[in-house]
Amino acid sequence: MRTPQRGRSPRRASSARRRLLAGGTTLATVLALGLGPAAAQADTAQLPILVTVDNVRAHMENLQTIADYNGGNRASGTAGYDVSAKYVIDQLKRAGYKPKKHHYEFDAWKQHSTPELAVTKPKEREFTAGDEFNTMTYSTGGDITAAGVPVNPDSAESGCAAGDFTGFPEGAIAVIKRGGCTFAQKTQNAADAGATGAVIFNNVEGTIAGTVSRLSDIPVVGTTDKVGADLLAVGGKLELRLKVDAEVVTESSYSVIAETRGGKKDNVVVVGAHLDSVEEGPGINDNGSGTAGVLETAKQFAKLGTPKNKVRFAFWGTEEQGLVGSTKYVESLSDKQLDDIALYLNFDMIGSYNYGRFVYDGRGELAGSLRPPSGSAAIQKTFEDYFADQGLVSEPTEFSGRSDYSAFMAEDIPSGGLFSGGDAVKSEQQVEYYGGTAGMDFDPFYHTPDDTVENINWDSVDELSGALAYSVERFSKSTLPVNGVAPRTLHAPAQAGNEFDRQGDLWLR
Repeated sequence: MRTPQRGRSPRRASSARRRLLAGGTTLATVLALGLGPAAAQADTAQLPILVTVDNVRAHMENLQTIADYNGGNRASGTAGYDVSAKYVIDQLKRAGYKPKKHHYEFDAWKQHSTPELAVTKPKEREFTAGDEFNTMTYSTGGDITAAGVPVNPDSAESGCAAGDFTGFPEGAIAVIKRGGCTFAQKTQNAADAGATGAVIFNNVEGTIAGTVSRLSDIPVVGTTDKVGADLLAVGGKLELRLKVDAEVVTESSYSVIAETRGGKKDNVVVVGAHLDSVEEGPGINDNGSGTAGVLETAKQFAKLGTPKNKVRFAFWGTEEQGLVGSTKYVESLSDKQLDDIALYLNFDMIGSYNYGRFVYDGRGELAGSLRPPSGSAAIQKTFEDYFADQGLVSEPTEFSGRSDYSAFMAEDIPSGGLFSGGDAVKSEQQVEYYGGTAGMDFDPFYHTPDDTVENINWDSVDELSGALAYSVERFSKSTLPVNGVAPRTLHAPAQAGNEFDRQGDLWLR
């Protein structure tokens, strides 16, 4: 397979300026050279130099080996996850940390057999699971054959209001268009109206990988836009069969947490990446890459001495089943402990094969972004300035709730981070920015058995791990632009015989 074009490394891009500073160049000289304050800070940072791509790669190769010998994946609840956690804990202990497991219980949704969706009347037709439809996670089980009744399908908010179901025949299967509100709300409205099942069809091309978050009252699946159009075309004689074989069971898992011994306890910088993979593969990009980047940063950070702000490194469990580990952790904190968190940095996929340099949208400028907490824009600017100093283009990416920053943002904690791209398609313009292949997904191996160390773009790992390391070092020193907390400045008390002679214009002695 053709390897994507490579961008130049941030380590190489500013090496000349780093050599100047290493040789004793002053800040004034740096400013005179036109590099500016941001460039000066980036070039004096030690951590991006200590965190090498070779060491990050070694962690990713070790996670690959763990998956290879433990069923081919590192999903929560498997031996692959447990051994991955032991690896992270051992590495942290070697660096001088005292890592702890944060245990939690959660409702795990299990699907026991392939779901079925078919037209039974007026003309039989079966749809293919995976290609044409998917079960919404946390759908309840059931096997129903009933009339299929469209619910206000011409509206962009189909099924979002109880009034959409006026006159809905009890016992029918609701056929609903995506958009306007959550799948859970549409499904609950259908159940309240007497529906025995729900089919939600996409409002854009492709299938839906969706969730109703908590166990639903009725079975629910999501289909492609084409399946939806075909169902609507049948008209009033439509009859459907919908079968889902699933249940919710209580399971337990854990995240791994480690923090610096020193630093302000009431101004904590939390740095996180999810440790688990999907069941389908080893998850070396998603999210062995983020795990490796954060782990190596933690190891090298321990060499820099006592930070001004405490830094807490988190390796989340059960992300792939609904951001469970990070959510349970945030829910376990007291109000005081939440207030002590200055900001959260998230790193979920930093080695995508056909990569981009994406910074989370702390300014809230993208249509798909949630409203970011105040201070998130400063985190975004920190990453953008770092990349600009390396001569590298970056772009914003949506704060859409797809990763572990979600629970922190819900508590109004400033958040940010990096992402190298997933299942979106790279444009011609983005090829100019990053190299690679237009018309291909940023990560064509996302959530597949081929998410392996062989399909990692090491330039992406190099560039994004450099930015990761820089952000940790920067915010460990000061979070002033994020939350208004300035670094402490200690002044020695005045000594006898060394007092001022004046107070303003007036002599004291």
